[in-house]
Amino acid sequence: MNINANMGTGGARPPFGRKVKRVSDVNAMGYNQAPAYPFPNGAGLDQPQPTFSQPPQPDYMNQGSYNQPNQANQQPMPGQQIPPGNYDPNAFMNPNAIFQQPIVQNMAMQYTQQMASTGATMMKKEMEKYVPISRLQYYFAVDTKYALTKLGLLFFPFTHSDWSIKFEQDTPVQPRYEINAPDLYIPTMAYVTYVVVAGLVLGMQNRFSPEQFGIQSSSALAWCLLELAVYSCTLYIGNIQTSLRTLDLLAYSGYKFVGIIVSTLMSIVGGTAAYYATLGYCSLALAFYLMRVLRSQVLPVTTHQTSYYGETDSGYGNKRRLYFLLFVAGAQPVLSWWLSFHLIRYTAPAPVLP
Repeated sequence: MNINANMGTGGARPPFGRKVKRVSDVNAMGYNQAPAYPFPNGAGLDQPQPTFSQPPQPDYMNQGSYNQPNQANQQPMPGQQIPPGNYDPNAFMNPNAIFQQPIVQNMAMQYTQQMASTGATMMKKEMEKYVPISRLQYYFAVDTKYALTKLGLLFFPFTHSDWSIKFEQDTPVQPRYEINAPDLYIPTMAYVTYVVVAGLVLGMQNRFSPEQFGIQSSSALAWCLLELAVYSCTLYIGNIQTSLRTLDLLAYSGYKFVGIIVSTLMSIVGGTAAYYATLGYCSLALAFYLMRVLRSQVLPVTTHQTSYYGETDSGYGNKRRLYFLLFVAGAQPVLSWWLSFHLIRYTAPAPVLP
């Protein structure tokens, strides 16, 4: 209840010239003040509450790509990625949302690529200790033109005149640019073709079984490794210094499979006579090829050298190199016959009469 001290008992208005006293009750002015403490039992909750305007935000809050957390329309949906440069205030509240941040994904991708590159480098370094991958790349650097020309050289080496191998900065030129350089592409393909042709011939003789592929491939590979071991031991025991590498010897000894394939196929057409005639010519051509191409690598230029006993001889050590060269060339016809004669010399059993 409002009490006005200036009003009389009759409630008349004071005269015009009289000073009006200040009203001490603020409720009389129409301002409803919220209670300082809540009313018990929920009383007074239906009273209107005062509203206060939100203070203006600083300029730096409205600049850039700052997202206000109170704005519901700017909150990202679950699983939605925030564009680069935006800040998500709820990202660190959810552990799974951290991995959806673009900067975290980029860091994880770079770290994974770095780890993969490091692992590949270490694996390559470890494999180089056992398998010379970098050297094998040289022996397989061929193209179609080289393969056709090299096959023609193996069958007709008598028409070739230049047998030197070119070098570039103390490194042999790749086989695709040097016809006289050894390669492993033709021996590898000839070895695989030999196993297939052997299965074909055995099938025509009713002797084929799936196990024959393993038998023919393993026996041929074993003979090649044995031949390579014999050559290496001969060079070591004879103390023969040459520029030949182990892979060079493997490549030169693998060329015999080309003649074996042609001889075996000719036996299907012309029988045993055609087989021996073709095998003889191919073996002679291969021996001639090896004699000419290995001559520059096994036989050095004749110079005056001093032996262990102090004797001077221009041909010191050349005899051993010559014997090794003849041994390599002469072993090819024997091994060619040994790896193919069991496919030809076969007599079908006579049928048993009832």
